Amino acid sequence: MSLHELVGHREGRLAVARAFDAGRLPQALLLHGAPGVGKQRFGLWIAQLLLCGKPSAEGPCGQCQGCRLAMRIEHPDLHWYVPVKRPPSKGSPQRDDEALEEARQSRIQELRSRPLQPTHSSEPLGLHLGTIRNLRRRAANRPSMASRQVFLVANAEELVSQEASPEAANALLKLLEEPPESLTFILTSAEPGRLLPTIRSRTSSLYLPGLPEEAVSTFLQEMRGVEASKAEATARLASGSIGRALGYLPDEGEGDGPLEALRKESFRLLRDALSDDPAQRFSRALQYAPSGARGLRELLLGLEVWLRDLAAARTSPEALLNRDAGDWLVRTVEELGIDPAAVARSMEALHDARAQAAGNVNPQLLLSGLLIRLNRTLVPPRPTSLAGMEERLRESGAPRRSG
Repeated sequence: MSLHELVGHREGRLAVARAFDAGRLPQALLLHGAPGVGKQRFGLWIAQLLLCGKPSAEGPCGQCQGCRLAMRIEHPDLHWYVPVKRPPSKGSPQRDDEALEEARQSRIQELRSRPLQPTHSSEPLGLHLGTIRNLRRRAANRPSMASRQVFLVANAEELVSQEASPEAANALLKLLEEPPESLTFILTSAEPGRLLPTIRSRTSSLYLPGLPEEAVSTFLQEMRGVEASKAEATARLASGSIGRALGYLPDEGEGDGPLEALRKESFRLLRDALSDDPAQRFSRALQYAPSGARGLRELLLGLEVWLRDLAAARTSPEALLNRDAGDWLVRTVEELGIDPAAVARSMEALHDARAQAAGNVNPQLLLSGLLIRLNRTLVPPRPTSLAGMEERLRESGAPRRSG
């Protein structure tokens, strides 16, 4: 099965194609942007351009053997390195490296057969040191068919979080410092700040913005057969990301897609954060396992969207992303007196939690602390004066003392 056509990013495509046509395309590129906006697909398009037999200032020809092989991810000089789950140890570094290569090949085969997959993964994935050792060994070979080899390293920020050590990133850095002329590297990252500064300094960056909602909606309708109103609502939630939009859809049959399930779960976190009852916050946190905080990344991203909608509910209800909860959001903001400035301050607590999750702290402690901070930041304190206490008593219907 061939890859689907690259959607959008016309300006970026023209810039890359013209630089290549003029002989000015850097040997190491860093494509960065939000998750799922098409960075890997764009990287594969660049690889196709580099391996095309008849490229032009508009892009690859799409007809030659090199283009056809690249579109099927079968070109012998195109090497796509994606994060994988670490296989069980085989007892020696060499055998462990072989197991990682088998896992990579298996993942590439899956992407060949099912190219339309969401960016979300419920499993911890990484670009392990053994994977980069395999890449370096392959880079030492000469091209098989074209005049160059192209290495696409996806989600390059995962190079840093290997066993609390930058070994994998340093191994790649050695190759980026003085790459042979026959090698081109394309790195993609949704979080370039997590890359080693030395890697960022040795790559030329190209930012890929989100796609228009209309483009995402049209893609879902044409490529996945999604009904128009559902496609429009999904595209709104995805914020210009086809990869994320696919995550809101069920993979097979009925039910929620993985990101839709996380959207509902993150709503429950927000609801508990705003609750008057502290026990609800502790109870919610204890529902999570005591380990595996890195798996909370998508949940925290979903919570960020809900916080953004809290601010929009006060000033611009028409800009809500979670429109199916619009009435609740507007009512909650009015009843609790939440203002946009408080929401902006709450984002700091969320960003701190995301940094802690990357460090793999205890998820129960992380979430309980986050919900407490969100409550203190978002919910204005109750009045403590005598008049305020009497008002609260009247609201509760409790009898008042006389005299």
